[in-house]
Parts: sequence; structure tokens; C-alpha cells
Amino acid sequence: MIVSLVLITLVLVAAMRIAQARDPDGRYANSPLKEWFDGLRSGKGPCCSDADGTAVSDVDWESKDGHYRVRLDGAWIDVPDEAVVTEPNRVGRAMVWPIPSYMGVTIRCFMPGSMT
Repeated sequence: MIVSLVLITLVLVAAMRIAQARDPDGRYANSPLKEWFDGLRSGKGPCCSDADGTAVSDVDWESKDGHYRVRLDGAWIDVPDEAVVTEPNRVGRAMVWPIPSYMGVTIRCFMPGSMT
């Protein structure tokens, strides 16, 4: 019984930490684009928010033969077609939502920029 309560408590604490995402100081909470970022989705699911995404410089992403790739930490990573956000980019800059794992980095969402 005690072990079950401890496990439930640990799961709840972990869930609360995940729900906070990467905005521990609240700097994105008052952004006028917060709701838009929170609603962004790709074919792989929700992107989460601006706090979880990473801005990508124009030299660090490209399109070739209708497919995208991004350079993260010096390595080029192909963006799966289903990870591309298809709605208009309201911030202008390219953004990527990477998911690091022991097998390498995968892309959850990618939003092409305006290349200006």
C-alpha cells in the first residue's frame, strides 16, 4: 500500500514538471502569440509552445526537392514530412521542436521561416 502511494506521488510530481515545460521563469506567459504557439500542431501532434521550440537561423535550415532539413548542434537532420507545421508562420523565423533520445534527435515539429 505504501509503495503504491509513493509511486503515485512520484508520477504526479513528474507530470507536474512536464506540464511546466521549458518556461520556468514565465517569460513566455504574457506573449501575445502564446495561444497561437500553444495550439501549433504537426502531423505528429502538438508542438507545445514557443518555450519548447528552438529558433533556427536561415543558414541552418533548407528545402530541397520538397523536403526540409535543419542543422542542430552541427549535424543536419531530415525533417519528416509529417512534422512540418502547415499553417502560416506568424513569427517569421524558422522554428524546430527537437526530441533528443538515446538513438539521436527526432523532429516533432518544424515551421519554415520567411528567409528574410
